[in-house]
Amino acid sequence: MGSLFDGYAATRSRRRSRERPWDEMFPSDSVSVREPYRELYPALARMTQDELRGRTDALASSYLAQGVTFDFAGEERPFPLDAVPRVIAAREWNVVEAGVAQRVRALERFLGDVYGPQNCVRDGVIPAALISSSSHFHRQAAGIVSANGVRIHVAGIDVIRDEVGDWRVLEDNVRVPSGVSYVISNRRVMAQTLPELFTSMRVRPVGDYPNRLLQALRASAPEGVDEPNIVVLTPGVYNSAYYEHTLLARLMGVELVEGRDLFCSGGRVWMRTTAGPTRVDVIYRRVDDEFLDPQQFRPDSVLGAPGLMLAARLGHVTIANAVGNGVADDKLVYTYVPDLIRYYLGEEPILPNVDTWRLEEPEALAEVLDRLDQLVVKPVDGSGGKGLVVGPDASRGELADLRARLLADPRGWIAQPVVQLSTLPTLVEDGMRPRHADLRPFAVNDGENVWVLPGGLTRVALPEGQLVVNSSQGGGSKDTWVLDDSVTTGPVAGIVPSPNPSGAGVGSIVADQATAPVTAAIPLLGDGAAASPHHRHRPESSPQDEDAPVRQQQQQQQQQQRPSRRPTRGEAEPC
Repeated sequence: MGSLFDGYAATRSRRRSRERPWDEMFPSDSVSVREPYRELYPALARMTQDELRGRTDALASSYLAQGVTFDFAGEERPFPLDAVPRVIAAREWNVVEAGVAQRVRALERFLGDVYGPQNCVRDGVIPAALISSSSHFHRQAAGIVSANGVRIHVAGIDVIRDEVGDWRVLEDNVRVPSGVSYVISNRRVMAQTLPELFTSMRVRPVGDYPNRLLQALRASAPEGVDEPNIVVLTPGVYNSAYYEHTLLARLMGVELVEGRDLFCSGGRVWMRTTAGPTRVDVIYRRVDDEFLDPQQFRPDSVLGAPGLMLAARLGHVTIANAVGNGVADDKLVYTYVPDLIRYYLGEEPILPNVDTWRLEEPEALAEVLDRLDQLVVKPVDGSGGKGLVVGPDASRGELADLRARLLADPRGWIAQPVVQLSTLPTLVEDGMRPRHADLRPFAVNDGENVWVLPGGLTRVALPEGQLVVNSSQGGGSKDTWVLDDSVTTGPVAGIVPSPNPSGAGVGSIVADQATAPVTAAIPLLGDGAAASPHHRHRPESSPQDEDAPVRQQQQQQQQQQRPSRRPTRGEAEPC
């Protein structure tokens, strides 16, 4: 191997064979290179560590300058991006893509059923007590259906590769999944920083995501609304994913609003503008359920607007993703998803789950308590890796505390074997080393089709042996390249040895990979003809916001009372 990979094989060999994870670049002999990486490896091997580290530093500097940041432990940091991409062959991706789409379709049917007739309960597919005891099951959402029936407009399904290289689903995220902005940004800066790699590899672009999302939101508009006014609702600048909110709003050409920008009148939602109130038809919300409507959930919330749920129930506004979707994210419900796929779709699951113990079952609880130091235990309503306990890494005190919590609330936990997530070459302080990673593919559902973004967010654990990859826990990321084998001219499928087909120059590569063609549905920013309509005139049917001065004073007081910190519960979107 070249000097860049010196020590890589030795790091792998330190692991016992039964604990050795699947390395996605090198087979067990660490001499040959797996097929998807045969074009990438020589390009990397020609670099020195200093050269690659210089490019990595350039990535971090670029992100910091652009504001592509993430909050970690109260500190604003550039979103960590490793300069070595993950590469997935087309035939491998086809399995992931089909499995993710299948899972979203089944969960969509499940949510419509749970908040409707509950046939899955009557038919004994899933226990009623499991649904009613889920902390994210909201009866306030029962009977609220968008015009096209979609509840999951966006999904992030976390998948891993196990010790033999098989893809498995680790968890489902259909509330407010975050991270897609980093997929787009990662591709943009990678195309700028390592353009030579894009000239020889046929990589599927990711820039169509904003178009797909916008079309899905438009398709969910209330009946009779042909040109819906769409907004992105953010908790505000203190949210850890605020960069994502601003990027998506900008790329879709829609308004970014906070709760104080909205009010409800006459069963409809209105947005305050300099030209007067403008009706809102679709809200792509990035605020958790509990903070959306103080009349229905937390009365102290200033992140949403009173009356949103009533407007949605009357069919005058669509909230995407739908309120109450979190019941499908419950990790105990996760254990039933294979059965739900069979029940609703009449199909066998394409992507299997990780083996899981349901601790509410006495026999399973007893077995887990006997093997607590060998398993991974997770809270069923946790996210971002919070609350997770890896038994082999836990102290005696931590295991004793965990045992007490499991006995007190077995419904609140699941257990899984320690899965050695696949490893990817990652540049760390010691050089190029294998590090564990997962993958979050993003799916967009427009009611007719479920489209899966090629690739997704690869999250990588930076400390050696660490299995928790979440960015909110200090993990890094990689650009994820899905090879396109629709044209094959060389000995390796998915590789096109000819120069960049779009023309010379870094700019054309960036445009091909990270920027979709602007359609009529996505106005060019700064184009006066494409400006949002509420900036041009006030609709005749809009109400007069007569108490605006009082509201403004109240909001100013609320802003002054907000602590100058990063919001936590209900506001953060860990990915």
